[in-house]
Amino acid sequence: MKIINVVAARPNFMKVAPIAAEMKKHPEIEPRLVHTGQHYSAGLSGDFLDRLGLGEPDVNLEVGSGSHAVQTAEVMKRFEPVLGAEQPDLVLVVGDVNSTLAAALTAVKLHVPVAHVEAGLRSFDRAMPEEINRILTDQISTYLFTTEPSAERNLAAEGIDPERVHFVGNTMIDTLLAQRDGLDVPGTLARYGVERGAYALLTLHRPSNVDTPESLGETLAALRALHDAARASSLGAAFRMLFPIHPRTKNNLRAFDLESAAAGMVGLELLPPIPYPDFLALMSAAGLVVTDSGGIQEETTVLGVPCLTMRENTERPITIDEGTNTLVGRDADLLVWHGLDALTGDRPTPARPHLWDGHAAERIVRVLFGG
Repeated sequence: MKIINVVAARPNFMKVAPIAAEMKKHPEIEPRLVHTGQHYSAGLSGDFLDRLGLGEPDVNLEVGSGSHAVQTAEVMKRFEPVLGAEQPDLVLVVGDVNSTLAAALTAVKLHVPVAHVEAGLRSFDRAMPEEINRILTDQISTYLFTTEPSAERNLAAEGIDPERVHFVGNTMIDTLLAQRDGLDVPGTLARYGVERGAYALLTLHRPSNVDTPESLGETLAALRALHDAARASSLGAAFRMLFPIHPRTKNNLRAFDLESAAAGMVGLELLPPIPYPDFLALMSAAGLVVTDSGGIQEETTVLGVPCLTMRENTERPITIDEGTNTLVGRDADLLVWHGLDALTGDRPTPARPHLWDGHAAERIVRVLFGG
């Protein structure tokens, strides 16, 4: 059975790595790795592939950046001849990026079955391009692998045949648990010059937060309010904000003439994308994580780290119901209120939602072989 695993962006690598590793245990599977090149810098792509054991992809489509239409079209154009040459039995896609939908569409038009890992998640906000990608990919997939019960309910409401849906757990958590024991947390904190619990870790890249001068300005103003309040608290000058900045966010700071606003926060340190083990170590010891990423909401839940999500909605409600996540949007008052509570209060208890046990990849491979 030849299976093409498709990756495109940094979170995809964490989700595919345990699946690829599990497939390699089965001699009857011939796994192939196709990287669309949606994330193409070393910090966002190459270093991660190596560290997660994925190695060099068998094919790199090298689509690069572009508008949603351009990126989707380029993946389809470049992936089609790969399918023709490889003649796979299945294409496996993960998450909700443009490449996920593009690869799935290309495969089904050539009558190749598609497996979607992380199916059924819904924010119910169709202004998010990821929501459109999720809905459409689920409609055309043969196998839909879910991470939480809400996803199964969403798929049922959309008329998806329940025989196609399989609750398997979360492969991103497979990767987190596999990496966690090998982390050098004290050494990482020393390298970045921070003290356990006395810093916030930031990741912000969603178009709704960073792609206009108004939204990026509001985002920075809310972060400034948290920065000033934390440094006025018992944490004092020890408080830091580490911000591994996405290339698009960095470019927009410059384009919108907002670099001085970021520079005015003396405790804020803009960093390039950092290696996954370093990021996990920093996240595990942070007093607070501020993000607009979906996967980080899940990782902080398992790690027991307070997470404030600068969005009005989330497609991962289990991180609120059972985990450590709180939605704050770009509301500075909410960010300060919940942020100070997290930084100066008791640390929450780590949560492990059902089947987030490090064995999701095994279940996926078992389903694909009818086990």
